[in-house]
Amino acid sequence: MTEVLAIIPARGGSKGIPRKNIRLFAGYPLIAWSIAAAKQASLVTRVIVSTDDEEIASVAREYGAETPFLRPAELAQDQTTDLPVFEHTLKFLEEVEGYRPEMIVQLRPTSPIRPRGMVDDSIRILINHADADCVRGVVPAAQNPFKMWRFNGDNKPLNPLIELAGIAEPYNAPRQVLPPVYWQTGHIDTIRYATIVQKHSLTGDVIYPITIDPKYTVDIDTPADWVKYEALVYSGLEMVSPGKARRTMPKQIKMLICDFDGVVTDNRVWTDQDGRETVAASRSDSMRFRELREHGIEVMILSSEVNSVVQARAKKMGVEAIHGVGIVAKGEALKKLLAEKNVDPANVVYVGNDINDLPCFEIAGWAMAVADSYPEVLRAADYVLKKNGGYGAIREVCEIIVERFK
Repeated sequence: MTEVLAIIPARGGSKGIPRKNIRLFAGYPLIAWSIAAAKQASLVTRVIVSTDDEEIASVAREYGAETPFLRPAELAQDQTTDLPVFEHTLKFLEEVEGYRPEMIVQLRPTSPIRPRGMVDDSIRILINHADADCVRGVVPAAQNPFKMWRFNGDNKPLNPLIELAGIAEPYNAPRQVLPPVYWQTGHIDTIRYATIVQKHSLTGDVIYPITIDPKYTVDIDTPADWVKYEALVYSGLEMVSPGKARRTMPKQIKMLICDFDGVVTDNRVWTDQDGRETVAASRSDSMRFRELREHGIEVMILSSEVNSVVQARAKKMGVEAIHGVGIVAKGEALKKLLAEKNVDPANVVYVGNDINDLPCFEIAGWAMAVADSYPEVLRAADYVLKKNGGYGAIREVCEIIVERFK
């Protein structure tokens, strides 16, 4: 069997998004997505994370990668290129272990959304083409370089970026007559050992493409990118994931069921000297319940809380509440409720925030978590909201569902 080593470079000194490689992306550390792509590939035989940071190394090991060394600080600077990082890894493995893979797969953490089978397909391309030094992931370019210009200053004429034989003015030509062009992505490079060690290159001279659907084009560099691409994860796109596949919103919804503490409220409680409790909630949460009812969707609260504040708030919101069900029995309470109302669990949306909601996540057809949920809940959710509990999360849910009917 061909020895194929996946290397995931992940330094600790990210500036644009501090600690981004271990920050939770759709419920999992960002680096876990690239580790999953390597671990789930049938042709990858070993997975190593190259990092200078012990915390990143610890998270990487948790998700199944090896970290046999910490990268030297001089190879973890802002301007450090990939080549010396890979040369360092291969030199260490050969000198310390006598290990020499035939092929190396680079998986950058900043491109976490990958189609299933992409890693194996890339390796097969390299295996099947003896002349290839490297296989690189590419997508159709959004802009054509034949219509680009070199800028020489505000008071100087432009120059075409590139010429095209046979067409005098390609920048004026219809796009359809111009050669197709592709943009390299950060999803994957599959490289022969000799290309790195002997040619001192991560590509070599003969580079074959693996064409990736543009909908997977992701390169996380800013906080805005983070939010944008987390939404793509929750869109139902087929992709490699560190956890179970996320479900999409049911085509038919009959019930929206919400936890109380941490979902309807912000999870805090004020208690006076007589033991009376007060909670904080958002007045806007119930503003769109009428629209849900117009579409045949019933809204309910299901809570393990025994305090009468649940019933009082539910009455104010104009919904039914079942509370005091107990932490352990919450899933059973949901099953009983759906049986009594003769509602198929597949047509239920459940919103939660804590580990006692996880049994309900398994029962409901679509599980949503508020933004400040516990990590286990974020990982289990089919969709994570932008709003925290008690700060308009339920209204956000309503707007997502109502949008379906437009």
